[in-house]
Amino acid sequence: MRLFLLLAACTAALPAAAQERSATGPITVNAPGVQPQATVIAEPVALLIAGFDSDGDARVTRAEFDAGLKRSFDSADTGHTGSLGYIAYSDWSLRWMGDRNTLPSPFEMDRDGDNKVSWAEFQDRFALIWVRFDKNKDGVIERSELVTIRPPAFNPTDGKRKRR
Repeated sequence: MRLFLLLAACTAALPAAAQERSATGPITVNAPGVQPQATVIAEPVALLIAGFDSDGDARVTRAEFDAGLKRSFDSADTGHTGSLGYIAYSDWSLRWMGDRNTLPSPFEMDRDGDNKVSWAEFQDRFALIWVRFDKNKDGVIERSELVTIRPPAFNPTDGKRKRR
């Protein structure tokens, strides 16, 4: 009987805990103990760029960017061939950007279609990324240029699901 009561108590507590952690359902921002939704985010490639700051001044110069890019590429080019196959590229992406499926993808970088990303192809694609993030075109990427600000999500139902 005690086991049944313990099981019933645990089962009753599950829906409330699952609602707070639900990845698909909305979370009420004002609920006690729930962290508000982030309004400032950074792309994985922005985190990569921030990691290239070698002197710790919270700014990435083009020289730091190029050196960091080369260092990261060389860490995945274990055979010293000057190119990364798609699997080696996904290993690079996991290590340096946190996930194998982050952008840019190896398919968009491999311009000649040889199923490898050469150092030149890698550099060319990241040169475009540099231009995109250096928003004020001063030759330095600051932290404020690496983040994206988005408005908080609006939830007209206040976290409650609609009845069908």
